[in-house]
Amino acid sequence: MGTTMALLRAFLRTARMARNTSRLAAGLPADDEVLLDAPDERLGPALVAAGRGEYGTAAKLLSTTREAAEWENRDRYATRLAAFARSRTEWFDDWCSDAPHDPDALLVKAELAVCRGWESPARAELLRQVAPLITAAAEGDPRDPVPWRIALDHARGTNTPHTAFERLWAEAVRRSPHHYGCHAAALQYLSAAWYGSHRECFDFAERAAQDALPGSLVQALPVRAAFAYLTEGGGAAVPRERLDAAADLAIAVSGEYADADPWPAEVRNLLTYVLIRLERWQDALAELHRIGPYATSFPWDRVSDDPLGQFLELRDGIRIEVASGMPLKLRNGDLPYPRSEHGGRARSGDH
Repeated sequence: MGTTMALLRAFLRTARMARNTSRLAAGLPADDEVLLDAPDERLGPALVAAGRGEYGTAAKLLSTTREAAEWENRDRYATRLAAFARSRTEWFDDWCSDAPHDPDALLVKAELAVCRGWESPARAELLRQVAPLITAAAEGDPRDPVPWRIALDHARGTNTPHTAFERLWAEAVRRSPHHYGCHAAALQYLSAAWYGSHRECFDFAERAAQDALPGSLVQALPVRAAFAYLTEGGGAAVPRERLDAAADLAIAVSGEYADADPWPAEVRNLLTYVLIRLERWQDALAELHRIGPYATSFPWDRVSDDPLGQFLELRDGIRIEVASGMPLKLRNGDLPYPRSEHGGRARSGDH
C-alpha cells in the first residue's frame, strides 16, 4: 500500500509539472529574448561609439551626469565603461591622452585600475599602487561620491582597518547620504567574508534601509546582507525570520518600479537568488515577471561561469517547483503571478 501511494504521489507531481509548467511561461520572455547586462538608452550609444574607437559619446555622457549630479547613473555608467575598457582599450587610451585631467576620464581610470588589481594574485600590493589614481579622481570633482565608492572597494582589497574605513565612509556619505553604490561597497567590507560579521552586515543594512529615501534602492540593502549570509556560510546563524524580512522588504521595493525596468534589474536578480535559496518559489516566479528580459551578471556570476545560462536554467527550475505544487485543473484565480501589466512608479531621482 505504501509503495502504491508513493508511486501515485510521484505520478501526480509529474502530471502537475507537465500540465502547468508551460502555462507558467505565459508573460515571460523567451530565452533568446533575455539580455545580460543590457545597457540603457543613454549608455548604449556610448558603448557603440567606444566599440568604433571613439570616446566622445562616453565623455559627454559622464560629463552630463557630473554636471547634473546624477551620482547613481554616474556610478553605473563609469563601472560599465571601465569594464568595456578592460577588453577594448584603444578608445580609452585616446581619451586619457587627449584629456589627461578630465575628471570623467580620471574616474573611469581609477575604476579600471582597481578592477585590474582585484584580478591579480598580488592584489593587495597592486591595489596599494593605484591609490593615487583614486585620489586624482576624487580631486577631479570634490562633490562626486563615486570616487569614494571606488575607495571603499579599494579599502576592502588592501586590508584597510576599520578606523580608516570609517573615515572613507564619512567622506562618501557627506557627498551623497543615500548613494546605493557606496552602501553596497560598505556592506561588503562589513560582511563576514571580509572584516565584519553577519550581525554587523545585517545591522548596517537594516539601519540604512530605515533611513533611505522613498523609492531608493538602498531600502533593499538587507537582501544583499541575506545574499552574503547565504553564499558565505560560517559564523553565527541568522534567524530565518530575518532573512524572510529582508526578502519581503526587497519585494516591496521591487514592486514600486514598473515591470521590465532596467534600473532595478540587479536588485531584482539578487532578490530572485535569495528567494530561490529560501524556497519561496511563487515569490520567485512573480519576481521573474518583474525582471522581464533584464538578467544581470551579479549575482549569477558568483555561482556560475555562465551567468546568463544559470539565470535561464534557474528560471525553468522555479517554474517546475511552482507547477509541481499546483492543482491538476488550473483555474484563472490559481495563477501565482499578476496577469495584468504591473504599473509601478518611476525610479526616484538621484540624491
